[in-house]
Amino acid sequence: MSPDVSIIIPTYNRLWALPQAVETCRAAGGRVEIIVVDDGSTDGTWDWLQGQKDVAAIHQDNWGKDWAVNKGFATARGEFVRFLDSDDWILPDANEKQLAIGRSQNADVVVAGFRVFDEKTQTEQLSNWTTCDDFIAQQLGECDSSHYSAYLFRRSFIQNIFHRQEFAFRDDRMFVIEVALHKPRIAVYDALGFVHRHHERGRLQFGDGMRAVVTNWQHLNLYKKALAMLEARGELTPRRIRAAVNALWPLTHWIAYTHLDDACEVARWIYQMDDSFVPPHNGLLGLLYRRLGFRRTEQILRMRRFGRRLFHS
Repeated sequence: MSPDVSIIIPTYNRLWALPQAVETCRAAGGRVEIIVVDDGSTDGTWDWLQGQKDVAAIHQDNWGKDWAVNKGFATARGEFVRFLDSDDWILPDANEKQLAIGRSQNADVVVAGFRVFDEKTQTEQLSNWTTCDDFIAQQLGECDSSHYSAYLFRRSFIQNIFHRQEFAFRDDRMFVIEVALHKPRIAVYDALGFVHRHHERGRLQFGDGMRAVVTNWQHLNLYKKALAMLEARGELTPRRIRAAVNALWPLTHWIAYTHLDDACEVARWIYQMDDSFVPPHNGLLGLLYRRLGFRRTEQILRMRRFGRRLFHS
């Protein structure tokens, strides 16, 4: 019989966490297909996978997460699909209950909240699902959109939506926005779907140096792509513009760390899209942005950071 849910796990040198992720998939309800794509690991991951008879193991050279996910999806047979990072894990009952909701409501996506576990402090934080009547606005940044590993996606609905190489460090965000642009039927599992682990062993979305610059560039471009698609369809509403600006403004600040001129261009774009936009800062910082403008405020912040480095050196 075909599986109910295919769980696709891309992994690279995470044998320290992968067994736990796989074990929680085994404990999930329903007929589960576990697909692990080893992205050229060198820590013994592939050897470990050879002993897991209930896991569909796929090996590829180290081409990156998005290639691994797409390769796993190409072999998936489940009615629904979940994407899971190999350092996270699924909560009990989530698969089974989300599957039941998806079927009973004929949903394309079954959303849920999630839990964050901080490995360093051994603390947890709950992130419940936020109710929102515009799924596109929510994914653009209007409010908390949860995490896509907390979602079940109907496989037939996403069969032509890929994890795209050009947004490699932000491919999951682009994926969910693209799903939203296809106007799925949404159902809500009013509980938590999985646990997202924060740790210090390296994550794709957290980088410094050149990788941070590339991540910011990809994040900006996914918004340019999504907003252009909405505008072409006549669906770029003021609400969705405000949602995007909500995410773009802090991104603009991060771009200014290394590329001030480019950041100023993004700031101008924000004000062009929403001429009523006011920087969401209280106190002195908000006053500086309002009175001095973006460039001069960022120059002051840059000098402040430089002074702090001198003080601590």
